Amino acid sequence: MLLGLVLACVAAGPALAAPNTDDEGASKTLRAQLSAANKGHIEAKAKLANSKKRQLELKVQLKKVEDDLALITNEVAVLAAESYRVGRLTPINLMLNSASPNEFLQRAAGLELLAQRDGTAMRRLEEAREEVARTKAAIDNEIREQTKQVAIMAAKKKDLEKALGIGTAGGFVDANSPLAKPAPRNSDGSWPSERCIVDDPTTSGCITARTLHAYNQARAAGFTYHTSCKRTGGGGEHPLGRACDFSSAKSTFRNSDATGAEKAYGDRLASFFVKNADRLGVLYVIWYRQIWSPSSGWRAYSGSGSAAARHTNHVHLSMI
Repeated sequence: MLLGLVLACVAAGPALAAPNTDDEGASKTLRAQLSAANKGHIEAKAKLANSKKRQLELKVQLKKVEDDLALITNEVAVLAAESYRVGRLTPINLMLNSASPNEFLQRAAGLELLAQRDGTAMRRLEEAREEVARTKAAIDNEIREQTKQVAIMAAKKKDLEKALGIGTAGGFVDANSPLAKPAPRNSDGSWPSERCIVDDPTTSGCITARTLHAYNQARAAGFTYHTSCKRTGGGGEHPLGRACDFSSAKSTFRNSDATGAEKAYGDRLASFFVKNADRLGVLYVIWYRQIWSPSSGWRAYSGSGSAAARHTNHVHLSMI
């Protein structure tokens, strides 16, 4: 049985109500659980993807070093066969079998050249063997890392399900949603740490660069209705500049459930953020009594109170 959330009521004005309460319709504990579980999942997912990429690179490297080892092994085998055929020259043999000083010097030079060649080949053989061993060990390490991150992702999913209740909801998905331009990532695929230092175009406050990018990408995709991001006081991501509320009405936050065209607008917008979650760095999305997270998909997020508390008049976006 799908368990809903008991959400705090949100005070509404006589005609219009912006989603500006401290709790966004959820308790402080639940907000912390949502953030921790989703952040942990997203970070583990990035590490898993990076490990898989590294493993593929190591497999290519292993093929090369194994090919090199095979070639060097053949070279050493040829040298060994040649040495066996002609026999080892020694200083005594050089003196006994040399007909002249010049012949002695020539044979001495040949002895030195053979020793150098054999020594170089043996060093290359040993280095190749060591490189193969190191590469195989690195691959084994990546496999262990992947196992670890998969376990972390499973644990975070359980944490989220414990907070939200087990079960899924219908959700909002649109395969035809436009693709957003990806936000910058670190070289290892993780999300860079960001502070609230970018001017918020929706208020007089600040937001993070990644939040601004998501806001701009939504507008570029045609979602231009009234939006509010930065909010002082309370908890959650709004005070940190990592959240925005996108009204389903054009010019304000209507204090009533969205219907008709406004409901369809919110459905499309929520679907847009879900489809582009990996590209934008989405932590979670809330819309129309449901919440989407990267680990568990859409789940029930029902409550009582105003349309703001139920998230039926705006799409809430939280960013990593």
